[in-house]
Amino acid sequence: MARGSLRRGFTPDFDPDCGDTGLTSARQDVVIGRWQGLRDLLGATGRDWAARGHRVRQLAQVCAGSSTVESWLSADAHSADALVLRAATETARTFNVAIAAGRGVPIDQHRVDAAVLACLTAAEAYPEDPTPWVSLISVARLYPSGVRRQELGRWWDELHGRDPYSVEGHLQVLHYYSARWHGTHGLMYDFARDAAGVAPPGCPLPVLVQYARVEEYRFALDAARGRHSAVGLSQHWNHDGAASDLRRTWQRWVMSRTESTIAPAELRDFNYLAHAACSAGATDIAGVLLGMLGARATHTPWSYTGDAEKQIVKWRKELRRGT
Repeated sequence: MARGSLRRGFTPDFDPDCGDTGLTSARQDVVIGRWQGLRDLLGATGRDWAARGHRVRQLAQVCAGSSTVESWLSADAHSADALVLRAATETARTFNVAIAAGRGVPIDQHRVDAAVLACLTAAEAYPEDPTPWVSLISVARLYPSGVRRQELGRWWDELHGRDPYSVEGHLQVLHYYSARWHGTHGLMYDFARDAAGVAPPGCPLPVLVQYARVEEYRFALDAARGRHSAVGLSQHWNHDGAASDLRRTWQRWVMSRTESTIAPAELRDFNYLAHAACSAGATDIAGVLLGMLGARATHTPWSYTGDAEKQIVKWRKELRRGT
């Protein structure tokens, strides 16, 4: 879509469900404690793993504050879909405990163990589904020293064997390998670039490099405790390496896509690339990406560099002035 779609009177739409109306309906069911909508939605999703993962993750955030998934399991203790959702929900609950405790404060290991057990139970109940393995690798970050390399490698092999081009699965490993968790910037970037290098044309995995750049920025910002001048962050987004990575992702992923629309599960990935293009001053790419997105937006990564809505509106105005 061309820059002409950068229309006036614009307000970003931060729909948490990314335009997935079925998910929105199921979310409303959770609010009233009704589990049947979850059953119907996940049953209808089938083996579209990207859509399934997106739906399970979003539902888990809502279910974490309710007993809806437990009610579902009380009614159908052997439902594989319910067990997969419970695993994601236990993962979300465990992260909520860690967030409440504060960064660097260890939480009860038994809590993490329980989430891991829920993930392994779900994986056994639905052997083809990669989703429990994504949850498992995610919750592994919460062990103070991580997990043994062999164990993480085994879990990764299980996930990769089921969905070799899973963006979310790769992203959880990237987070694990980041300096904010159990790795380094170099290890994180190596993983992202290796994954991008083997991705087929049109696959979104090259955007992992943009996720890695945001992770590095967040780490540097935390280290500076908000004092931007204390670290060389001004060139973080637009140095030669960042610009080259941006254009490589654009060519390998977006320019090779055959789909004309952006699926709900892809929306965050497109926002990461659009943020990178705007921040790098690549107006040719930024204009096309923001045009493709229309009003659809995700808070991250924009919220890491300021007010998300203000930034998106500002960039759209600047690009419109440049046309």
